[in-house]
Amino acid sequence: MGKRNTYSPEYKSKIVIEVLEGEKTISEIAAREELNENMLKNWKKEFIEKSYRAFSTAKDEREAKKAQAAAKAKEEEYQKTIGQLTVQVNWLKKKSDEMLGPGWQEKYGYIE
Repeated sequence: MGKRNTYSPEYKSKIVIEVLEGEKTISEIAAREELNENMLKNWKKEFIEKSYRAFSTAKDEREAKKAQAAAKAKEEEYQKTIGQLTVQVNWLKKKSDEMLGPGWQEKYGYIE
């Protein structure tokens, strides 16, 4: 199997813009550049999905990263709380079995 080609972002952008202009078909461009048509379609899709970045500022990206970090910290906090609560519930179940005896759930109508 041959070595995979890598293409610069500038080259990809140039080709995708040519595809978007519509003067030539994807097939024609792919044949001329010796590229796979599916690869060009994927480049076009990625280009369109990320096009909003052309209008975003560094401030927007910093704020997005801060929001992402805050969400991750919140998730970690929730995971820690879930872990603590699980330990407490397990301890309470164990102590309930010790204090009330086996089968206390049915006797007292405990529903899990």
